[in-house]
Amino acid sequence: MRSISARQAKQSFSRILEDAENGDSIVITRRGQPVAVLSPYGRTMSPERERAIERVVNLMREGLPIGGHRFTRDEMHER
Repeated sequence: MRSISARQAKQSFSRILEDAENGDSIVITRRGQPVAVLSPYGRTMSPERERAIERVVNLMREGLPIGGHRFTRDEMHER
């Protein structure tokens, strides 16, 4: 990941936007300190992220095993 100053980013915005479109991530700095990241827009989720979300949703449906009882999401919100 490369970094450029805010001034450079302003002067060459079209170029760094094209770089991001091509998969590069660019750190934008001000006075040498990072302030933002311009990165490609993720249109699809990675398979790992999809599986992680699916695991959490299933855990919420099944409930959490706490104190010998499985508490569902709804039960936890009732208390």
